[in-house]
Amino acid sequence: MMVVLAGAVSMLGWGAVLPYQFAYAANTRGWGTLAAAAASSLFSVGALLAAPVGGRLADRVSPVHVAVVAKLVAAVSSLVLLWAGTPAAFLAAMFVFGVGITAAQPAQSVLVLRWSGSTDRRKMFAWAFTGSSVGMAIGALLAAQVVDLGRVDGMSGAFLMATAGFVISAGLLALAGRGDVAGRGDAATSDQADADETHEAAAGVLSGRAAIRTLARIPALRWVGVVTVAIALGFYAQFESGLPAFALTFLHVPARTIGTAAAVNCLVIVALQMVVVKLTARRNPASLLIAVGVVWVLSWGILAVAMRTTPVLAATLFVTTFGVFAVGETLFAPILNPLTASLAPDGMVGTTLGLLAALQTGVSAVGPLLAGLALGAGHGTTFVVVHLVISVAAVAAAMRLRTVLRRGPGAEPAEPRHASEQGSPALV
Repeated sequence: MMVVLAGAVSMLGWGAVLPYQFAYAANTRGWGTLAAAAASSLFSVGALLAAPVGGRLADRVSPVHVAVVAKLVAAVSSLVLLWAGTPAAFLAAMFVFGVGITAAQPAQSVLVLRWSGSTDRRKMFAWAFTGSSVGMAIGALLAAQVVDLGRVDGMSGAFLMATAGFVISAGLLALAGRGDVAGRGDAATSDQADADETHEAAAGVLSGRAAIRTLARIPALRWVGVVTVAIALGFYAQFESGLPAFALTFLHVPARTIGTAAAVNCLVIVALQMVVVKLTARRNPASLLIAVGVVWVLSWGILAVAMRTTPVLAATLFVTTFGVFAVGETLFAPILNPLTASLAPDGMVGTTLGLLAALQTGVSAVGPLLAGLALGAGHGTTFVVVHLVISVAAVAAAMRLRTVLRRGPGAEPAEPRHASEQGSPALV
């Protein structure tokens, strides 16, 4: 459970920064909407570059080392955000921030797989996601009390909280991973660790392009990628900046409402996550991904209604929407990584998770920039309609994935699957 605690602590500070960084850059610092959107996009670009690298490193060397170093990079960059006095410095720091946060994610996923039994993976990923949500909720609630967007130094407490969170998280992982670094082999180690040891050399000689070609030959993984892109575009790409900007610009809600919405999102996840995992334990993961897309459609429909109401009611609907989005997240988070790991070739779990994270963060890099252009030009209705269409596309792609999984993964891989990883991915 140490990896869960480490994830929760690291997200404490990010939860304090996330709801306010767009308004801070655009309004408090006076750098404008495009600069704020560019900061979010550069964060995602950094994440796009770091995710596959972090994943491949997690296959080659200790994932503990990868996660610890990445978190320390995030800690340093959050300090730079505190001191940044120009748009260029802020943009550069956001880029490095994205590198640090995202490079750690595939390594942490590998650790969750390694430190949990094969039958407990959904539950462990649910706990990890819940822990991160708890951290984000606490951070958002604390920030709502201390952040002052009317002052240039009004975000100092949030940036310092982020720095402390990443440093403590790195220390917790380093402490928990001492035995893993030394031997990789205690009784709690899952079958994935054995596969890593057996096939580590094979993964190491694959170049980035060769790894992509290997994974692209597995039809189920291709459709997982399509679903991931659609779901990321439908919500996650706009969570950090697009939705807050939409709320401020078109719904005319107070800035503190953004923090409240982020906190509600996290608290709903905490309240429902383990219940959802229990209720859906034997459900086909593709069917759950279909449900996620349906939740996205419903959420954007509520936002469309909010545009045609009073600011007070719009604020209530906006907070409600973040709670509805959270229901979809409780379905999405526990199944994506276990499903992906079950489809990955031997010795390439970290690489596969990293490439999937790169897909998600890559499209997230486009989201804030497009939101800045659309919302800056006054096209709020277009912003909502486009995301409704994307959410419907996510439903369609998940339905296609379900068909592929029912026929079997249809793999044409160059490498055989480890015996312990075979079986129906529908029960992962």
